[in-house]
Amino acid sequence: MRIADKFRELKAKNEKALIAYLCAGDPSTDATREYVHALVKGGADIVELGLPFSDPVADGPTIQAASDRALEAGMNTDVYFSLAASIKEHIPLVCMTYYNLIFRRGVEKFVKDCAASGITGIIVPDLPIEEADDILKACKTYDVDMIFMVTPVTDKDRMQKIFSKGSGFIYIVSRLGVTGTRVDVAKSTKEILEKVSTKLPRAVGFGISDGKQAAEVIAAGADAVIVGSAFVNIIASKNNVEERLEQLARELKAGCSGQ
Repeated sequence: MRIADKFRELKAKNEKALIAYLCAGDPSTDATREYVHALVKGGADIVELGLPFSDPVADGPTIQAASDRALEAGMNTDVYFSLAASIKEHIPLVCMTYYNLIFRRGVEKFVKDCAASGITGIIVPDLPIEEADDILKACKTYDVDMIFMVTPVTDKDRMQKIFSKGSGFIYIVSRLGVTGTRVDVAKSTKEILEKVSTKLPRAVGFGISDGKQAAEVIAAGADAVIVGSAFVNIIASKNNVEERLEQLARELKAGCSGQ
């Protein structure tokens, strides 16, 4: 399913999107498949399926630990695409990974494999817009969205480049630093949303962990919230994981809906 189709579907129902992140292969491919199902059952509209890398510079300790567990369990790029192809949920799947893995496989082959396995979007935190021509060309060829990030320090000119070349949605980093849950939503969220003037859906991530925070982000003007570390913490706990993933997804989705 294409990302644009999902946002159109949600708009018709006057809903905002919940985008959930999981690290593929943490703790196993079979578990990941079940966890995706639990998230979708709870209300997740889009799932970011992280392809783990040994040096995830944008990720905090929670997701770094998940990457380590997945790599130790045997996750690699080939296994990742097999896993993605086996997920049959009627939602967009997005690959979030680092450019080293894409470059190593070959940019065009990586994007082609995304398309063949049902992945319709790619996020690469360490790939600047100025160096993205090759992957943008491949994404256009294989009809895969290239999703870029903007941060509180992204200047106006750079934002315009991102708006003109990106697709799917704009990933808005609500605060500086690495991923991880926070007690409160950064005050800069509303300010950066006001700067992000684009027709693409605006999705806010980094630090959101409960329904109240999700509601605050949506009230500030976002079209979607992105949640990762809160879900990954549940997986790390090994305690009633599927039930708790579904429960948290339901709470966050309710927050996205202003309930």
